[in-house]
This record gives sequence, structure tokens and C-alpha cells, in this order.
Amino acid sequence: MTDTTAGADRRLVVVSAGLSKPSSTRLLADRLADATVRGLREQGLSADVETVELRDHAHAVVDAMLTGFPTGDLAGVLERVYAADGIVVATPLFTTTYSGLLKSFVDVLDKDALTGTPVLLGATGGTSRHSLALEYSLRPLFTYLRADVATTSVFAATDDWAAAETDAGGGLPRRIERAGRELAATVARRESTGPADPFATAPDFESLLGGL
Repeated sequence: MTDTTAGADRRLVVVSAGLSKPSSTRLLADRLADATVRGLREQGLSADVETVELRDHAHAVVDAMLTGFPTGDLAGVLERVYAADGIVVATPLFTTTYSGLLKSFVDVLDKDALTGTPVLLGATGGTSRHSLALEYSLRPLFTYLRADVATTSVFAATDDWAAAETDAGGGLPRRIERAGRELAATVARRESTGPADPFATAPDFESLLGGL
């Protein structure tokens, strides 16, 4: 799903690793993206938001792991992830860590492509006892990729969603708003890089013919 604002100042890519439809992981990802857009708007910036459901690209991700070459829609997704001014990542937690689908997707990323890119992390799970998995498993993954990982991350347990319906000003909504504003502030400080140029490192003809 893509929400596009013509001539937007910043580009956000939302990566949801939820396995079902509808998905609480996708719901959290959308809420975090909305909070980020609001934060950017407060700073006078508009945003183009693209949401990527990894489940839709699961087979292509596996193929890319086997061949080393992403193709089709997945290749386009990776290009847009690399060109993003900010990324929201949300995953369900299984056995106290992120989903295998998310890990497989990360495995096909260029290891240097997210260097310095602001990233906001979110996770969902059945119980708050697993909330620290964000810090000891998911955060180190994106720190390894040298992304600029937001200090605030958001975990949403099943009970948090029910509480959010009766406490719109606190709890989960407050954490989402805080995280979104933090990502927005980081994205706003960075100059938009524009779409990635696939020929940026190609030598020009003068270099190729030098000395002739």
C-alpha cells in the first residue's frame, strides 16, 4: 500500500512483518507512521508514505536469499527502502525475538544501504513480558546496519490495544506519539537525499579514455 503526497518533502517507508491479515503489527506500523507524519507536519514538512507488507514478498525474499539477486517487485521495494528519509519497522515477536520473515528481508538488504538512515522500531506480542526483546534483539540488528535507530521504541501487547480504546491520551497512544515525534525530528534534521542514483559510481567516458 502506498500513500503518496505529490511533491512531498520527505519519504517514509513502513515495513510491516506481520504474518496475518488483519494484523496488529500492521496496525502498530500504521499508527507509528501517522504519528511521524504529524510530527513532520508540525515542522512544516509533508511526507510521502509507502507501506510494505513483507508477507506479500515472502517468496521473492527467499528467492533472493538463494540467488543473491532480488527481482521484480522486491527489487523496487529495496530501491525505495534505500532511498527513504526515514523507516518504520514493525514485527511480531516469536520466542522472544523478531520474525524470521523480517530477518530474511534484512539478510537481502545491502549491508551499507541503511547507514545513517533514521529508523523507528515497533513490535507486537501477546504479553508485555517480551517487551525487552526490542532492545536485546531488534535494536542490535539495525545498529549493526549502522542505521540511526530512534531512542524510543514501541512494544504493543494484546492488552495494550484494549486499554488504548479507553485511554486515548495515555499508555500505548502516548508512546506511539512520542516515538513518532522523535523519528520526525531526526528525519527533519536530515537533508532529503532524493532517489538513489544507480549510476552514481559508474566511471565517465573521460575517465575510461584517460591517457588516450
